[in-house]
Amino acid sequence: MYRVKTILKVLAFVLIGGLLHYVLPQHDVARITGTEVIRQDFSKWNRLFFAQPESGNVAFLNRDVLFINAVVKKTYLLGFIRREAEGQMVYRNEDTGWIWPPYFKFDTRDLDGEAKNLTSTSDNPKWVVITHYGWRNRFLTIFPNAIAIKPVDGPDVRVIPWFNIFFFAFMTLAYFFARAMWLQFRERSIDPLLEDVNETYDRVGERVSEKKGRISRWLDTWKSKGR
Repeated sequence: MYRVKTILKVLAFVLIGGLLHYVLPQHDVARITGTEVIRQDFSKWNRLFFAQPESGNVAFLNRDVLFINAVVKKTYLLGFIRREAEGQMVYRNEDTGWIWPPYFKFDTRDLDGEAKNLTSTSDNPKWVVITHYGWRNRFLTIFPNAIAIKPVDGPDVRVIPWFNIFFFAFMTLAYFFARAMWLQFRERSIDPLLEDVNETYDRVGERVSEKKGRISRWLDTWKSKGR
């Protein structure tokens, strides 16, 4: 039973951690190399990882999706440690609307215009910070969704993920607050109820033992008569 509980806790931690890593905003220091529109066909494997058509459009089995191509500065530890190496990254540019995750993005075309305006080459680079959520997976053909683009002075800019810091601080406080409330509720309501149940069980057990003793003594009287 202990192993089963441990496995369930690990699975819950992995699932919640993966969900948060997918939906929380991430920031890439990048140089935009171009934008394009691709007619995207969705399968049952990757449909979940795409948002919805632009607000006001009808959803079909396939549709045009805006993409942003960029060269990004690679990092370690979820972006906290910067590397000198660079890599290619492709972002999709889709509205999230009012659905999950709650970024309430309705400016896909505006963001596409910003990306076109900030396109540059390695000879004359324009560095930006691309805020996005999601993952890039070549096997499933899924892409992170760009939320915002902000021009910066150079590739060495330090981006502090304030939203994520406040989010995890809030979640930590909420956890300890909920835990304290649960312990207080358990101490006041559940533990006394369990004590009453245990006492009732003990009294019932004593009565049953007493009745068994009476029956045994009564049977012993019949055995003595039989002799």
